[in-house]
Amino acid sequence: MTDVVVLRQKIHGLDPADYATEIREARPDLDVEFARTPAEERELLMEASVATGFQIDPALVAESDTLELFACTFAGTGHLPLEALEDAGVAVANASGVHGPNIAEQVLGYVLADVRNLQRAWEQTERAEWNHFQGGELRRSTATVVGMGPIGEEIIARFRDFGVETIGVRYTPEKGGNADEVVGFDETLDAAARSDYLVLACPLTDTTESLVGEEAFLTMPTDAMLVNVARGPVVDTDALVAALRGNDIRSAALDVTDPEPLPADHPLWGLSNCLVTPHNAGHTPHYWKRCADILVDALDATSLA
Repeated sequence: MTDVVVLRQKIHGLDPADYATEIREARPDLDVEFARTPAEERELLMEASVATGFQIDPALVAESDTLELFACTFAGTGHLPLEALEDAGVAVANASGVHGPNIAEQVLGYVLADVRNLQRAWEQTERAEWNHFQGGELRRSTATVVGMGPIGEEIIARFRDFGVETIGVRYTPEKGGNADEVVGFDETLDAAARSDYLVLACPLTDTTESLVGEEAFLTMPTDAMLVNVARGPVVDTDALVAALRGNDIRSAALDVTDPEPLPADHPLWGLSNCLVTPHNAGHTPHYWKRCADILVDALDATSLA
């Protein structure tokens, strides 16, 4: 009898067989199997009580009489066949927090490269050019982080380590958090007006879609930087292009874009004050270890442990 089946789904180029190994090491008392083929996946789902991966076939969910928990290896679950899982009585757990440390480090990488003017250093290096240039300091600046889930809180913690004043934006500001100041979404523009860095780490919802557009860019200081590690549609792309071209803000760093992937002829690629990375801030060599720890916590919280 299989306790946990790991589905054959790769993430960030990482082998899911290693995920199965991490689960076995964390819980050697469990029978953990890795489904290497479609046939194995079907067979194992018919006898396992727990399945884990980022997607699952709703037809197999309905057919299985043993499945009790699906542990999603993504933080979000909106892409899952939630109705089919609910109808089958299968509980769903997500991997909230799996990306926190690595995405927070990527955000700090963007910001430090910007404040220390490393783009100029890279350009001068290519030309073998020895010319001094000025750089700023991150300390005593102000950063607003929109979204105070596990990723947002990690970003805030990194900023605070650098002596940055932090403002957190969340749906329920009365819950507080690790920022120096916590406000609601209705105060986003006020916070942006007081910030050197506006970092987006929120989910895409009706509230956050196009949250940062023309009004935000008019409100932000002209030497401010936008960082988006949330979802592309949280930012109005046309308004961003106009703001960067018009020097309404100093710069932007985007790990997510709208559209995505960003077409090769898109104007964002041609802007020297915009850094684009291909939605890879979530990559970490510790991904499977963190997913295994989250899965074990979910098992410990249920009768499946």
